[in-house]
Amino acid sequence: MWTRDCVGLDTPAHNGNMSTLDIRTIAFPDPDILAKVDGRITDHQQTGIEFVVWSAENPTVEVNRAAIDAIILPYIDAQPTVARLGELPNLKLVQTQTTGYDLVADLVGTETTVATASGVHAAATAELAVGLTLASLRGIDAAVRNMAARAWNHARMRSLADRRVMILGAGGIGEAIRQRLIPFETHITRVASHARTDEYGRIHGPEDLPKLLPHTEVVIAVTPLTKQTEKLIDAEFLSQLPDNALVVNVGRGKVVDTDALVAELRAGRLSAALDVVDPEPLPHEHPLWGTPNTLITPHVGGDTSAFEPRIEQMLTEQVRRIIAGEPLINVIEG
Repeated sequence: MWTRDCVGLDTPAHNGNMSTLDIRTIAFPDPDILAKVDGRITDHQQTGIEFVVWSAENPTVEVNRAAIDAIILPYIDAQPTVARLGELPNLKLVQTQTTGYDLVADLVGTETTVATASGVHAAATAELAVGLTLASLRGIDAAVRNMAARAWNHARMRSLADRRVMILGAGGIGEAIRQRLIPFETHITRVASHARTDEYGRIHGPEDLPKLLPHTEVVIAVTPLTKQTEKLIDAEFLSQLPDNALVVNVGRGKVVDTDALVAELRAGRLSAALDVVDPEPLPHEHPLWGTPNTLITPHVGGDTSAFEPRIEQMLTEQVRRIIAGEPLINVIEG
């Protein structure tokens, strides 16, 4: 057990005001991340919160579950731990290690505060979004198959330069993608949950999609999964894209209607480069495995060498704020 001495936590409540939460015990998903965060907390910050290990994979028997006020969810396969949150009757804070919070969305607006790892995965996910786009447009996946077959098949491929690219989602990852696309000389359109203007120009709302989609050659989806975004990219959405358009998804699999996408891919009209799918993991016999013009990676967007040092830094800062009684970062407002 690790101990810190602190009595309060100021965090935005679901009504947007600051309220004091009496946080005394923080549960980490495994001993490794606990030790790394503990090692970053300096002596002058140490003031009495207890650090314990508890998750579905590490259900430490001697831990008093009623004492756990805050929990950090596992990064990979958090669902089993989320399913057991009911065993923590006094839970006040759930901290994810992901940007998305769909697994605990039902807690938003309740007495339990939800905070995410927003910002931790932006660079890595943006890298993959651009990488998938380039790989699909330039036929790199086909070249890998040709190499295995020792086949020299020269063909003129599409460039990323001059493409009309829509970024569907204007949060931190969407902005990171925008920044990385600029040197490729693309024409960028941004769409988010509501229309607005920021320092980089216009952001369209979803009501503009019907007039934007027919002129969009690449759609990069990076939206969180909410009731409003589930199956946002459906048959109607896809039908409005021009022939040979590319759909890239690095957000959440359920943002895309998989059956509708499979139909378009089988027809050969569209291409897809997907890091996230629905269902996930993709079953061995799923038709998406066999569709033409399709590139799939197994949800690895944020899982790179950059993850561990960045998540350690973010979690350490969150714990420091708990100890200091300062407002938390990355709190989801209800």
